[in-house]
Amino acid sequence: MTVLGVAHSILGQPWRWRALSADDRDGGQGYGGGGEDALVRQLLLARGCPPDEVDAHRAPSIRGFMPDPSIFRDMDRAAARLADAVVAAEKIAIFGDYDVDGATSTALLVRLLRDLGLEPRPYIPDRLTEGYGPSAAALHRLSSEGATLIVTVDCGAQAFEAFEAARDAGIEIVVVDHHKCASALPHAHALVNPNRLDEAADAAAHGHLAAVGMCFLLAAALVRELERRGFFAGRPKPNLLHLLDLVALGTVADVAQLRGLNRAFVTQGLKVMAQRRNIGLAALIEASRLTRAPTCTDLGFALGPRINAGGRVGRADLGVRLLTTTDPAEARALAEELNGFNDDRRAIEAAVQLEADTRIDARANVVLVAGHGWHPGVIGIVAGRLKERLGRPVIVVALDEGGISKGSGRSITGVDLGAAIMAAREHGLLLAGGGHAMAAGLTVEEAQVPALARFLDDRLAAAIDRAREDRALLLDAVVAPGGITPDLVASLEAGGPYGAGWPAPRVAAGPFRLVKVDVVGNGHVRAIAAGDDGRSIKAMAFRAADTPLGQALLSAPGHRRLWLAGRARLDDWGSRPAAELHLDDAAWAD
Repeated sequence: MTVLGVAHSILGQPWRWRALSADDRDGGQGYGGGGEDALVRQLLLARGCPPDEVDAHRAPSIRGFMPDPSIFRDMDRAAARLADAVVAAEKIAIFGDYDVDGATSTALLVRLLRDLGLEPRPYIPDRLTEGYGPSAAALHRLSSEGATLIVTVDCGAQAFEAFEAARDAGIEIVVVDHHKCASALPHAHALVNPNRLDEAADAAAHGHLAAVGMCFLLAAALVRELERRGFFAGRPKPNLLHLLDLVALGTVADVAQLRGLNRAFVTQGLKVMAQRRNIGLAALIEASRLTRAPTCTDLGFALGPRINAGGRVGRADLGVRLLTTTDPAEARALAEELNGFNDDRRAIEAAVQLEADTRIDARANVVLVAGHGWHPGVIGIVAGRLKERLGRPVIVVALDEGGISKGSGRSITGVDLGAAIMAAREHGLLLAGGGHAMAAGLTVEEAQVPALARFLDDRLAAAIDRAREDRALLLDAVVAPGGITPDLVASLEAGGPYGAGWPAPRVAAGPFRLVKVDVVGNGHVRAIAAGDDGRSIKAMAFRAADTPLGQALLSAPGHRRLWLAGRARLDDWGSRPAAELHLDDAAWAD
Protein backbone atom coordinates (compact mmCIF):
# COMPACT_ATOMS: atom_id res chain seq x y z
CA MET A 1 0.00 0.00 0.00
CA THR A 2 1.39 3.38 -0.98
CA VAL A 3 1.13 6.32 1.38
CA LEU A 4 -0.89 9.30 0.12
CA GLY A 5 -1.14 7.50 -3.22
CA VAL A 6 2.50 8.33 -4.03
CA ALA A 7 3.73 5.60 -6.36
CA HIS A 8 6.37 7.73 -8.08
CA SER A 9 7.81 10.67 -6.13
CA ILE A 10 10.06 13.43 -7.40
CA LEU A 11 12.97 11.09 -6.68
CA GLY A 12 11.22 8.28 -8.53
CA GLN A 13 10.24 6.06 -5.62
CA PRO A 14 6.99 4.91 -3.99
CA TRP A 15 6.12 5.98 -0.47
CA ARG A 16 5.22 3.11 1.82
CA TRP A 17 4.68 2.53 5.51
CA ARG A 18 7.73 1.27 7.35
CA ALA A 19 5.47 -1.38 8.89
CA LEU A 20 1.75 -1.73 8.36
CA SER A 21 -0.51 -2.73 11.23
CA ALA A 22 -4.28 -2.61 10.88
CA ASP A 23 -4.55 -1.88 14.57
CA ASP A 24 -2.40 1.22 14.35
CA ARG A 25 -3.24 2.69 10.93
CA ASP A 26 -6.33 4.58 9.93
CA GLY A 27 -7.15 3.98 6.30
CA GLY A 28 -3.49 4.16 5.34
CA GLN A 29 -3.35 7.82 6.33
CA GLY A 30 -1.56 7.80 9.68
CA TYR A 31 -1.72 6.61 13.24
CA GLY A 32 -4.79 5.81 15.23
CA GLY A 33 -5.47 7.34 18.62
CA GLY A 34 -3.52 6.71 21.76
CA GLY A 35 -1.19 9.69 21.94
CA GLU A 36 2.55 9.52 22.43
CA ASP A 37 2.59 6.03 23.95
CA ALA A 38 0.87 4.55 20.90
CA LEU A 39 3.20 6.43 18.55
CA VAL A 40 6.34 5.29 20.37
CA ARG A 41 5.08 1.71 20.47
CA GLN A 42 4.49 1.75 16.72
CA LEU A 43 7.94 3.24 16.11
CA LEU A 44 9.56 0.46 18.12
CA LEU A 45 7.53 -2.33 16.51
CA ALA A 46 8.25 -0.97 13.03
CA ARG A 47 11.97 -1.30 13.73
CA GLY A 48 11.78 -4.94 14.65
CA CYS A 49 11.23 -4.75 18.39
CA PRO A 50 9.35 -7.86 19.60
CA PRO A 51 5.98 -6.89 21.12
CA ASP A 52 6.91 -8.34 24.52
CA GLU A 53 10.11 -6.25 24.62
CA VAL A 54 8.60 -2.82 23.96
CA ASP A 55 9.10 -1.63 27.53
CA ALA A 56 12.75 -2.73 27.55
CA HIS A 57 13.43 -0.97 24.24
CA ARG A 58 11.59 2.18 25.28
CA ALA A 59 14.15 2.72 28.07
CA PRO A 60 17.13 0.50 27.14
CA SER A 61 19.39 -0.28 30.09
CA ILE A 62 22.75 -2.03 30.34
CA ARG A 63 21.32 -4.51 32.84
CA GLY A 64 18.48 -5.35 30.48
CA PHE A 65 20.64 -6.03 27.41
CA MET A 66 24.12 -6.99 28.70
CA PRO A 67 25.07 -10.61 27.90
CA ASP A 68 27.42 -12.73 29.97
CA PRO A 69 30.82 -11.88 28.40
CA SER A 70 31.79 -15.54 28.69
CA ILE A 71 29.51 -16.47 25.77
CA PHE A 72 32.22 -15.19 23.40
CA ARG A 73 35.05 -17.48 22.41
CA ASP A 74 38.39 -16.60 24.03
CA MET A 75 36.77 -13.92 26.25
CA ASP A 76 37.61 -15.70 29.51
CA ARG A 77 41.09 -16.51 28.20
CA ALA A 78 41.65 -12.84 27.31
CA ALA A 79 40.34 -11.66 30.69
CA ALA A 80 42.57 -14.14 32.56
CA ARG A 81 45.67 -13.01 30.66
CA LEU A 82 44.90 -9.36 31.32
CA ALA A 83 44.23 -10.14 34.98
CA ASP A 84 47.65 -11.82 35.21
CA ALA A 85 49.20 -8.69 33.75
CA VAL A 86 47.35 -6.41 36.18
CA VAL A 87 48.32 -8.47 39.23
CA ALA A 88 51.96 -8.66 38.11
CA ALA A 89 52.02 -4.96 37.10
CA GLU A 90 53.20 -5.85 33.61
CA LYS A 91 53.62 -3.24 30.92
CA ILE A 92 50.69 -3.47 28.50
CA ALA A 93 50.45 -1.81 25.10
CA ILE A 94 47.09 -1.06 23.45
CA PHE A 95 47.33 -1.04 19.65
CA GLY A 96 44.29 0.66 18.11
CA ASP A 97 42.99 1.63 14.70
CA TYR A 98 43.16 5.29 13.70
CA ASP A 99 39.39 5.83 13.42
CA VAL A 100 36.91 6.78 16.16
CA ASP A 101 36.11 3.18 17.06
CA GLY A 102 39.82 2.45 17.42
CA ALA A 103 40.45 5.63 19.42
CA THR A 104 37.57 5.05 21.82
CA SER A 105 38.45 1.35 22.21
CA THR A 106 42.03 2.27 23.04
CA ALA A 107 40.98 5.03 25.41
CA LEU A 108 38.52 2.75 27.22
CA LEU A 109 41.18 0.15 28.00
CA VAL A 110 43.77 2.79 28.90
CA ARG A 111 41.42 4.46 31.36
CA LEU A 112 40.36 1.13 32.87
CA LEU A 113 43.91 -0.12 33.30
CA ARG A 114 44.90 3.19 34.89
CA ASP A 115 42.13 2.67 37.44
CA LEU A 116 43.63 -0.76 38.09
CA GLY A 117 47.06 0.70 38.83
CA LEU A 118 48.85 0.36 35.48
CA GLU A 119 50.01 2.93 32.95
CA PRO A 120 49.42 1.25 29.58
CA ARG A 121 51.09 2.40 26.38
CA PRO A 122 48.59 3.44 23.68
CA TYR A 123 49.75 3.09 20.08
CA ILE A 124 47.89 4.31 16.99
CA PRO A 125 49.58 3.70 13.61
CA ASP A 126 49.93 6.50 11.11
CA ARG A 127 47.45 6.09 8.26
CA LEU A 128 49.91 7.24 5.58
CA THR A 129 53.21 5.74 6.69
CA GLU A 130 52.05 2.55 8.45
CA GLY A 131 48.60 1.80 7.09
CA TYR A 132 45.79 -0.14 8.71
CA GLY A 133 46.32 -2.74 11.39
CA PRO A 134 49.25 -4.27 13.24
CA SER A 135 52.61 -4.57 11.52
CA ALA A 136 55.56 -6.68 12.59
CA ALA A 137 57.68 -3.52 12.92
CA ALA A 138 55.22 -1.84 15.26
CA LEU A 139 54.77 -4.94 17.43
CA HIS A 140 58.53 -5.38 17.72
CA ARG A 141 58.86 -1.71 18.65
CA LEU A 142 56.34 -2.04 21.46
CA SER A 143 58.06 -5.17 22.70
CA SER A 144 61.44 -3.43 22.68
CA GLU A 145 59.90 -0.69 24.85
CA GLY A 146 59.09 -3.31 27.46
CA ALA A 147 55.53 -4.37 26.65
CA THR A 148 54.97 -7.98 27.68
CA LEU A 149 51.38 -8.02 26.41
CA ILE A 150 49.91 -6.22 23.41
CA VAL A 151 46.15 -5.84 23.02
CA THR A 152 44.98 -4.93 19.52
CA VAL A 153 41.58 -3.23 19.32
CA ASP A 154 39.41 -2.65 16.24
CA CYS A 155 42.03 -4.50 14.19
CA GLY A 156 43.86 -7.81 14.10
CA ALA A 157 41.28 -10.17 12.59
CA GLN A 158 43.37 -10.40 9.41
CA ALA A 159 46.88 -9.75 10.80
CA PHE A 160 48.33 -13.15 9.87
CA GLU A 161 51.87 -12.11 8.92
CA ALA A 162 52.32 -9.59 11.73
CA PHE A 163 51.18 -12.05 14.38
CA GLU A 164 53.39 -14.83 12.98
CA ALA A 165 56.35 -12.50 13.38
CA ALA A 166 55.19 -11.65 16.90
CA ARG A 167 54.94 -15.33 17.83
CA ASP A 168 58.43 -15.99 16.54
CA ALA A 169 59.66 -13.13 18.74
CA GLY A 170 57.77 -14.40 21.81
CA ILE A 171 55.32 -11.46 21.87
CA GLU A 172 51.91 -12.24 23.38
CA ILE A 173 48.87 -10.79 21.61
CA VAL A 174 45.24 -10.43 22.65
CA VAL A 175 42.87 -9.33 19.87
CA VAL A 176 39.58 -7.50 20.38
CA ASP A 177 37.94 -6.89 17.01
CA HIS A 178 34.60 -6.96 15.22
CA HIS A 179 35.57 -7.12 11.56
CA LYS A 180 34.76 -10.15 9.45
CA CYS A 181 37.01 -13.17 9.98
CA ALA A 182 38.20 -15.78 7.55
CA SER A 183 37.86 -19.50 8.33
CA ALA A 184 41.48 -19.46 9.49
CA LEU A 185 42.43 -17.13 12.33
CA PRO A 186 45.76 -15.39 12.94
CA HIS A 187 47.84 -16.67 15.84
CA ALA A 188 47.12 -14.90 19.12
CA HIS A 189 46.88 -15.78 22.79
CA ALA A 190 43.17 -14.88 22.54
CA LEU A 191 41.03 -13.53 19.72
CA VAL A 192 37.73 -12.02 20.82
CA ASN A 193 35.43 -11.23 17.91
CA PRO A 194 31.68 -11.88 17.62
CA ASN A 195 32.16 -12.34 13.87
CA ARG A 196 34.41 -15.38 14.19
CA LEU A 197 32.97 -18.10 11.99
CA ASP A 198 33.17 -20.58 14.87
CA GLU A 199 31.14 -18.45 17.29
CA ALA A 200 28.04 -19.93 18.90
CA ALA A 201 24.69 -18.44 17.90
CA ASP A 202 24.19 -16.41 21.09
CA ALA A 203 27.57 -14.70 20.64
CA ALA A 204 27.24 -14.28 16.87
CA ALA A 205 23.96 -12.44 17.51
CA HIS A 206 26.15 -9.58 18.80
CA GLY A 207 28.09 -9.31 15.55
CA HIS A 208 26.75 -5.77 15.09
CA LEU A 209 28.71 -4.45 18.08
CA ALA A 210 31.51 -1.99 17.41
CA ALA A 211 34.98 -2.84 18.72
CA VAL A 212 34.49 -0.41 21.60
CA GLY A 213 31.42 -2.38 22.65
CA MET A 214 33.48 -5.58 22.67
CA CYS A 215 36.14 -3.77 24.71
CA PHE A 216 33.47 -2.86 27.27
CA LEU A 217 32.50 -6.53 27.52
CA LEU A 218 36.17 -7.45 27.98
CA ALA A 219 36.43 -4.79 30.68
CA ALA A 220 33.48 -6.40 32.48
CA ALA A 221 35.06 -9.84 32.17
CA LEU A 222 38.40 -8.51 33.46
CA VAL A 223 36.87 -6.80 36.51
CA ARG A 224 34.89 -9.96 37.26
CA GLU A 225 38.05 -12.08 37.05
CA LEU A 226 40.01 -9.70 39.28
CA GLU A 227 37.14 -9.68 41.76
CA ARG A 228 37.21 -13.49 41.82
CA ARG A 229 40.92 -13.32 42.65
CA GLY A 230 40.31 -10.90 45.52
CA PHE A 231 42.13 -8.05 43.79
CA PHE A 232 39.71 -5.41 45.11
CA ALA A 233 40.16 -6.22 48.78
CA GLY A 234 41.18 -2.85 50.17
CA ARG A 235 40.90 -0.95 46.87
CA PRO A 236 37.92 0.48 44.96
CA LYS A 237 36.44 -1.40 42.03
CA PRO A 238 36.25 0.65 38.80
CA ASN A 239 32.81 1.92 37.84
CA LEU A 240 32.53 0.67 34.27
CA LEU A 241 29.40 2.72 33.63
CA HIS A 242 31.57 5.84 33.64
CA LEU A 243 33.19 4.53 30.43
CA LEU A 244 29.93 4.40 28.51
CA ASP A 245 30.43 7.85 26.98
CA LEU A 246 33.36 6.38 25.03
CA VAL A 247 31.28 3.35 24.04
CA ALA A 248 28.46 5.55 22.77
CA LEU A 249 30.79 7.74 20.71
CA GLY A 250 32.63 4.83 19.10
CA THR A 251 29.42 2.91 18.40
CA VAL A 252 27.67 5.77 16.62
CA ALA A 253 30.76 7.01 14.77
CA ASP A 254 31.43 3.49 13.44
CA VAL A 255 27.85 3.36 12.11
CA ALA A 256 27.16 0.21 14.13
CA GLN A 257 23.53 -0.89 14.10
CA LEU A 258 21.64 0.64 17.01
CA ARG A 259 19.70 -2.42 18.04
CA GLY A 260 19.89 -4.59 21.13
CA LEU A 261 22.85 -3.88 23.38
CA ASN A 262 24.04 -0.99 21.20
CA ARG A 263 20.82 0.90 21.99
CA ALA A 264 21.57 0.56 25.69
CA PHE A 265 25.20 1.59 25.16
CA VAL A 266 24.21 4.78 23.35
CA THR A 267 21.24 5.67 25.58
CA GLN A 268 23.22 5.33 28.78
CA GLY A 269 26.42 6.67 27.26
CA LEU A 270 24.74 9.93 26.31
CA LYS A 271 23.66 10.34 29.94
CA VAL A 272 27.26 9.89 31.09
CA MET A 273 28.49 12.30 28.41
CA ALA A 274 26.02 14.95 29.59
CA GLN A 275 27.78 14.83 32.97
CA ARG A 276 31.09 15.69 31.21
CA ARG A 277 33.12 13.30 33.34
CA ASN A 278 35.70 12.83 30.59
CA ILE A 279 37.79 16.01 30.47
CA GLY A 280 38.78 15.46 26.86
CA LEU A 281 35.24 14.86 25.66
CA ALA A 282 34.06 17.93 27.57
CA ALA A 283 36.69 20.02 25.77
CA LEU A 284 35.68 18.54 22.42
CA ILE A 285 32.02 19.35 23.08
CA GLU A 286 33.02 22.93 23.83
CA ALA A 287 35.20 23.14 20.70
CA SER A 288 32.25 21.86 18.66
CA ARG A 289 30.19 24.83 19.92
CA LEU A 290 27.59 22.58 21.54
CA THR A 291 25.89 24.37 24.40
CA ARG A 292 23.44 21.57 25.30
CA ALA A 293 23.85 17.92 26.14
CA PRO A 294 25.08 16.02 23.05
CA THR A 295 22.61 13.92 21.07
CA CYS A 296 23.13 10.82 18.99
CA THR A 297 23.30 13.03 15.90
CA ASP A 298 26.05 15.11 17.50
CA LEU A 299 28.15 11.97 18.05
CA GLY A 300 28.02 11.17 14.35
CA PHE A 301 28.27 14.63 12.85
CA ALA A 302 30.09 16.85 15.37
CA LEU A 303 32.25 14.88 17.79
CA GLY A 304 33.12 11.81 15.72
CA PRO A 305 34.49 13.71 12.70
CA ARG A 306 36.76 15.77 14.93
CA ILE A 307 38.25 12.68 16.57
CA ASN A 308 38.61 11.16 13.11
CA ALA A 309 40.35 14.23 11.73
CA GLY A 310 43.52 13.43 13.66
CA GLY A 311 43.88 10.06 11.98
CA ARG A 312 42.78 11.35 8.57
CA VAL A 313 44.78 14.51 7.99
CA GLY A 314 46.63 15.21 11.24
CA ARG A 315 48.44 13.11 13.83
CA ALA A 316 46.86 9.73 14.44
CA ASP A 317 47.32 9.70 18.21
CA LEU A 318 45.56 13.01 18.95
CA GLY A 319 42.16 11.44 19.50
CA VAL A 320 43.41 8.94 22.06
CA ARG A 321 45.46 11.61 23.80
CA LEU A 322 42.37 13.80 24.07
CA LEU A 323 40.16 11.00 25.38
CA THR A 324 42.66 9.90 28.03
CA THR A 325 44.12 13.18 29.28
CA THR A 326 43.55 14.31 32.86
CA ASP A 327 44.83 17.86 32.23
CA PRO A 328 42.10 20.40 31.34
CA ALA A 329 44.57 22.75 29.64
CA GLU A 330 45.94 19.94 27.47
CA ALA A 331 42.40 18.84 26.68
CA ARG A 332 41.44 22.30 25.42
CA ALA A 333 44.58 22.53 23.28
CA LEU A 334 44.06 19.08 21.77
CA ALA A 335 40.38 19.76 21.08
CA GLU A 336 41.19 23.00 19.25
CA GLU A 337 43.93 21.24 17.27
CA LEU A 338 41.48 18.54 16.20
CA ASN A 339 38.96 21.23 15.33
CA GLY A 340 41.49 22.79 12.99
CA PHE A 341 42.33 19.46 11.40
CA ASN A 342 38.62 18.90 10.84
CA ASP A 343 38.44 22.15 8.86
CA ASP A 344 41.42 20.95 6.80
CA ARG A 345 39.69 17.62 6.24
CA ARG A 346 36.60 19.30 4.86
CA ALA A 347 38.61 21.25 2.28
CA ILE A 348 40.56 18.16 1.19
CA GLU A 349 37.39 16.08 1.03
CA ALA A 350 35.63 18.66 -1.17
CA ALA A 351 38.52 18.65 -3.66
CA VAL A 352 38.60 14.85 -3.89
CA GLN A 353 34.83 14.58 -4.27
CA LEU A 354 34.82 17.18 -7.05
CA GLU A 355 37.32 15.13 -9.04
CA ALA A 356 35.69 11.80 -8.17
CA ASP A 357 32.36 13.05 -9.53
CA THR A 358 33.92 13.26 -13.02
CA ARG A 359 34.97 9.58 -12.98
CA ILE A 360 31.71 7.84 -12.13
CA ASP A 361 30.58 5.07 -14.48
CA ALA A 362 26.80 5.45 -14.45
CA ARG A 363 26.39 1.88 -15.79
CA ALA A 364 28.30 0.13 -13.00
CA ASN A 365 26.58 -1.79 -10.23
CA VAL A 366 29.48 -1.03 -7.89
CA VAL A 367 30.95 2.41 -8.51
CA LEU A 368 34.74 2.32 -8.25
CA VAL A 369 36.60 5.58 -8.81
CA ALA A 370 40.35 6.03 -8.52
CA GLY A 371 42.71 8.96 -8.75
CA HIS A 372 46.29 10.04 -8.16
CA GLY A 373 46.93 12.61 -5.47
CA TRP A 374 43.79 11.83 -3.50
CA HIS A 375 44.34 11.94 0.25
CA PRO A 376 43.78 8.44 1.72
CA GLY A 377 42.39 10.03 4.85
CA VAL A 378 39.19 11.28 3.18
CA ILE A 379 38.36 8.58 0.65
CA GLY A 380 36.01 6.79 3.06
CA ILE A 381 34.00 9.97 3.60
CA VAL A 382 33.83 10.61 -0.15
CA ALA A 383 32.72 7.01 -0.73
CA GLY A 384 29.95 7.51 1.81
CA ARG A 385 28.70 10.71 0.22
CA LEU A 386 28.70 9.18 -3.27
CA LYS A 387 26.90 6.09 -1.97
CA GLU A 388 24.13 8.22 -0.49
CA ARG A 389 23.68 10.12 -3.74
CA LEU A 390 23.94 7.20 -6.15
CA GLY A 391 22.17 4.52 -4.11
CA ARG A 392 24.88 1.99 -4.97
CA PRO A 393 28.00 0.64 -3.25
CA VAL A 394 30.97 2.91 -3.87
CA ILE A 395 34.71 2.33 -3.54
CA VAL A 396 37.16 5.21 -3.75
CA VAL A 397 40.82 4.36 -4.37
CA ALA A 398 43.72 6.74 -3.75
CA LEU A 399 46.34 5.72 -6.32
CA ASP A 400 49.92 5.88 -5.08
CA GLU A 401 52.92 6.70 -7.24
CA GLY A 402 54.58 3.52 -5.98
CA GLY A 403 51.80 1.37 -7.43
CA ILE A 404 50.36 0.20 -4.08
CA SER A 405 47.07 1.98 -3.47
CA LYS A 406 44.54 2.29 -0.64
CA GLY A 407 40.80 2.09 -1.08
CA SER A 408 37.74 2.57 1.08
CA GLY A 409 34.18 1.47 0.34
CA ARG A 410 30.67 2.05 1.62
CA SER A 411 27.66 -0.12 0.85
CA ILE A 412 23.88 0.01 0.82
CA THR A 413 21.51 -1.99 2.99
CA GLY A 414 21.27 -5.58 1.83
CA VAL A 415 24.66 -5.68 0.07
CA ASP A 416 27.56 -7.20 2.06
CA LEU A 417 30.59 -5.30 0.83
CA GLY A 418 32.94 -6.68 3.49
CA ALA A 419 32.35 -10.28 2.39
CA ALA A 420 32.91 -9.30 -1.25
CA ILE A 421 36.20 -7.61 -0.40
CA MET A 422 37.39 -10.72 1.43
CA ALA A 423 36.41 -12.81 -1.60
CA ALA A 424 38.41 -10.48 -3.85
CA ARG A 425 41.41 -10.96 -1.59
CA GLU A 426 41.05 -14.74 -1.76
CA HIS A 427 40.98 -14.46 -5.58
CA GLY A 428 44.34 -12.69 -5.51
CA LEU A 429 43.02 -9.29 -6.54
CA LEU A 430 44.01 -7.53 -3.31
CA LEU A 431 47.09 -7.34 -1.16
CA ALA A 432 44.91 -6.80 1.91
CA GLY A 433 41.29 -6.11 2.65
CA GLY A 434 38.43 -6.61 5.04
CA GLY A 435 35.57 -4.91 6.81
CA HIS A 436 31.92 -5.49 7.52
CA ALA A 437 28.68 -5.42 5.55
CA MET A 438 28.41 -1.64 5.19
CA ALA A 439 32.07 -0.58 5.00
CA ALA A 440 35.40 -2.02 3.94
CA GLY A 441 39.00 -1.08 3.33
CA LEU A 442 41.55 -2.51 0.92
CA THR A 443 45.09 -2.37 -0.40
CA VAL A 444 45.47 -3.02 -4.12
CA GLU A 445 48.08 -2.81 -6.86
CA GLU A 446 47.14 -0.10 -9.34
CA ALA A 447 47.28 -2.58 -12.22
CA GLN A 448 44.60 -4.70 -10.53
CA VAL A 449 42.05 -1.90 -10.08
CA PRO A 450 40.13 -2.59 -13.34
CA ALA A 451 39.94 -6.33 -12.56
CA LEU A 452 38.77 -5.56 -9.04
CA ALA A 453 36.00 -3.33 -10.39
CA ARG A 454 34.79 -6.10 -12.72
CA PHE A 455 34.94 -8.74 -9.97
CA LEU A 456 32.89 -6.68 -7.50
CA ASP A 457 30.43 -5.58 -10.17
CA ASP A 458 29.71 -9.18 -11.16
CA ARG A 459 29.68 -10.60 -7.63
CA LEU A 460 27.31 -8.03 -6.15
CA ALA A 461 25.04 -7.40 -9.16
CA ALA A 462 22.20 -9.66 -7.98
CA ALA A 463 22.24 -8.33 -4.42
CA ILE A 464 22.23 -4.75 -5.68
CA ASP A 465 19.33 -5.45 -8.04
CA ARG A 466 17.32 -6.90 -5.15
CA ALA A 467 18.16 -3.94 -2.93
CA ARG A 468 17.19 -1.41 -5.60
CA GLU A 469 13.93 -3.23 -6.42
CA ASP A 470 12.98 -2.91 -2.78
CA ARG A 471 13.81 0.81 -2.83
CA ALA A 472 11.02 2.90 -1.36
CA LEU A 473 10.70 5.84 0.98
CA LEU A 474 9.51 4.37 4.26
CA LEU A 475 7.25 6.54 6.40
CA ASP A 476 6.18 6.36 10.01
CA ALA A 477 3.43 9.00 10.11
CA VAL A 478 1.42 11.46 8.04
CA VAL A 479 0.42 14.78 9.60
CA ALA A 480 -1.27 17.99 8.55
CA PRO A 481 0.98 21.03 7.99
CA GLY A 482 0.18 22.27 11.48
CA GLY A 483 1.21 18.92 12.94
CA ILE A 484 4.93 19.61 12.52
CA THR A 485 5.46 20.85 16.07
CA PRO A 486 8.03 20.59 18.86
CA ASP A 487 5.66 18.17 20.63
CA LEU A 488 5.70 15.87 17.60
CA VAL A 489 9.51 16.01 17.51
CA ALA A 490 9.66 15.07 21.19
CA SER A 491 7.28 12.14 20.67
CA LEU A 492 9.28 10.85 17.71
CA GLU A 493 12.58 11.14 19.55
CA ALA A 494 11.18 9.04 22.40
CA GLY A 495 11.62 5.98 20.16
CA GLY A 496 15.36 6.59 19.82
CA PRO A 497 18.27 6.58 19.85
CA TYR A 498 18.27 6.39 16.06
CA GLY A 499 21.02 5.43 13.68
CA ALA A 500 22.14 2.52 11.52
CA GLY A 501 19.76 -0.42 11.86
CA TRP A 502 17.29 1.72 13.83
CA PRO A 503 16.37 4.42 11.31
CA ALA A 504 15.14 7.82 12.38
CA PRO A 505 11.38 8.26 11.91
CA ARG A 506 10.23 9.90 8.73
CA VAL A 507 6.96 11.79 8.38
CA ALA A 508 5.02 13.15 5.44
CA ALA A 509 3.10 16.38 5.70
CA GLY A 510 1.04 18.63 3.47
CA PRO A 511 -0.16 19.51 1.06
CA PHE A 512 1.97 22.68 0.90
CA ARG A 513 2.54 25.59 -1.40
CA LEU A 514 6.09 26.89 -1.31
CA VAL A 515 6.03 30.63 -0.72
CA LYS A 516 9.80 31.14 -0.68
CA VAL A 517 12.70 28.95 -1.82
CA ASP A 518 16.40 29.77 -1.95
CA VAL A 519 19.85 28.16 -1.93
CA VAL A 520 21.95 28.64 1.19
CA GLY A 521 25.32 27.43 2.41
CA ASN A 522 26.92 24.54 0.58
CA GLY A 523 24.13 23.87 -1.92
CA HIS A 524 21.32 23.49 0.64
CA VAL A 525 17.78 24.33 -0.48
CA ARG A 526 15.66 26.18 2.08
CA ALA A 527 11.93 26.61 1.71
CA ILE A 528 9.02 28.21 3.55
CA ALA A 529 6.01 25.98 3.01
CA ALA A 530 2.42 27.06 3.72
CA GLY A 531 -0.42 24.58 4.23
CA ASP A 532 -4.12 24.86 3.52
CA ASP A 533 -4.68 25.03 7.29
CA GLY A 534 -2.88 28.38 7.41
CA ARG A 535 0.20 26.95 9.11
CA SER A 536 3.67 27.26 7.64
CA ILE A 537 6.98 25.53 8.33
CA LYS A 538 10.59 25.76 7.28
CA ALA A 539 11.90 22.87 5.20
CA MET A 540 15.53 22.08 4.35
CA ALA A 541 16.94 19.82 1.65
CA PHE A 542 20.66 19.49 2.37
CA ARG A 543 23.20 19.40 -0.48
CA ALA A 544 20.26 19.21 -2.87
CA ALA A 545 20.57 22.27 -5.11
CA ASP A 546 21.77 20.24 -8.10
CA THR A 547 19.52 17.22 -7.51
CA PRO A 548 16.05 16.51 -8.93
CA LEU A 549 14.58 17.21 -5.49
CA GLY A 550 16.30 20.56 -5.20
CA GLN A 551 15.40 21.60 -8.73
CA ALA A 552 11.74 20.69 -8.16
CA LEU A 553 11.62 22.74 -4.97
CA LEU A 554 13.26 25.73 -6.65
CA SER A 555 10.70 25.64 -9.47
CA ALA A 556 7.65 25.07 -7.24
CA PRO A 557 6.76 28.51 -5.75
CA GLY A 558 3.43 29.79 -6.99
CA HIS A 559 2.60 26.58 -8.81
CA ARG A 560 1.43 23.10 -7.80
CA ARG A 561 1.10 21.87 -4.24
CA LEU A 562 3.51 19.35 -2.75
CA TRP A 563 3.60 16.62 -0.16
CA LEU A 564 6.90 16.88 1.75
CA ALA A 565 8.59 13.95 3.47
CA GLY A 566 11.54 13.87 5.82
CA ARG A 567 12.58 14.08 9.43
CA ALA A 568 10.89 16.51 11.82
CA ARG A 569 13.63 18.27 13.75
CA LEU A 570 13.83 20.99 16.36
CA ASP A 571 15.34 24.33 15.39
CA ASP A 572 16.50 25.75 18.73
CA TRP A 573 18.52 28.70 17.43
CA GLY A 574 15.83 31.25 18.16
CA SER A 575 14.32 32.42 21.42
CA ARG A 576 11.48 29.91 20.99
CA PRO A 577 12.18 26.42 19.61
CA ALA A 578 10.34 25.66 16.38
CA ALA A 579 9.92 22.47 14.40
CA GLU A 580 11.14 22.16 10.83
CA LEU A 581 11.29 19.40 8.24
CA HIS A 582 14.58 18.04 6.87
CA LEU A 583 13.57 16.70 3.48
CA ASP A 584 14.28 13.31 1.95
CA ASP A 585 11.74 13.52 -0.86
CA ALA A 586 8.65 15.31 -2.15
CA ALA A 587 5.70 14.46 -4.37
CA TRP A 588 3.19 16.50 -6.34
CA ALA A 589 -0.16 16.69 -4.56
CA ASP A 590 -2.16 17.89 -7.57
